[in-house]
Amino acid sequence: MSGLLSGLGLGDLENMDIFADPSKKQEEKEAVQKPTVQEKDFLFEKAFVCPVCDAKFVNKIMRTGKAKLLGTDKDLRPVHEGIDTQKYDVLLCPQCGYAALSRFFTQVTSTQAKFIKEQISGKVQLHEAKGETYSYEDAIERYKLALANAVVKRAKNSEKAYICLKSAWIFRGYAKQLEEENPQANADKIREAHEMEEDYLQNAYKGFKEANQTESFPMCGMDELTIDYLLAVLALRYKEYDTASKLVAAILTSSTATPRIKDKARDLKEDILAEKKK
Repeated sequence: MSGLLSGLGLGDLENMDIFADPSKKQEEKEAVQKPTVQEKDFLFEKAFVCPVCDAKFVNKIMRTGKAKLLGTDKDLRPVHEGIDTQKYDVLLCPQCGYAALSRFFTQVTSTQAKFIKEQISGKVQLHEAKGETYSYEDAIERYKLALANAVVKRAKNSEKAYICLKSAWIFRGYAKQLEEENPQANADKIREAHEMEEDYLQNAYKGFKEANQTESFPMCGMDELTIDYLLAVLALRYKEYDTASKLVAAILTSSTATPRIKDKARDLKEDILAEKKK
């Protein structure tokens, strides 16, 4: 059967649905033609000099502003499209085993370097990350090394707590990946990942509570109200409702709190009330 516009020599236009939305057709065409962005596309290799042993080495790091932020979890874990950015926040020297979160990497005194050489460098067994990206297994090892180095160099409680927090985020991402791959076959690994997440979160909570009493702000790049919010989230997780309520109230009555943090605090207040009713 001929199209409504047949005989005009207009090609595909002669047989098209006259009520079709051409903009949708174009969007569908662009979606098909749009290349799939892979995790490696968010990364590049950067050279560093180790502040402990002076060795030059290369680590994979994120391209600034490349990944699209989709949102954050309750405990402030950022969720990006196509990549778990937390896998790339630990810098590791493959020569001496010194590792730290990127914001703390260069902050090493001569005394701390001595401790690291004595207690880390001569003992640690490193595994080379061979892929184009860091796997979750690679990232877990890097975070463990960062925490070990923080303990050995006698870092502030806030630094150790922050490593624990981000380690928990790593295990959360790892569990999600395992669930997406094969929840039945990976059941034991998923359970273990959730258990490790819980252990790290508990230590993060303990460390930030202690740091909140003894250290000044900003703390790990976070101001006082952000730390209060994070502590409130963790207090709720561990059913310390009075602590969580007091922290939320302090945020909501603060004259310096931004609308964004107040909105988060209001949502958290509702969560606290709901948990109390249970």
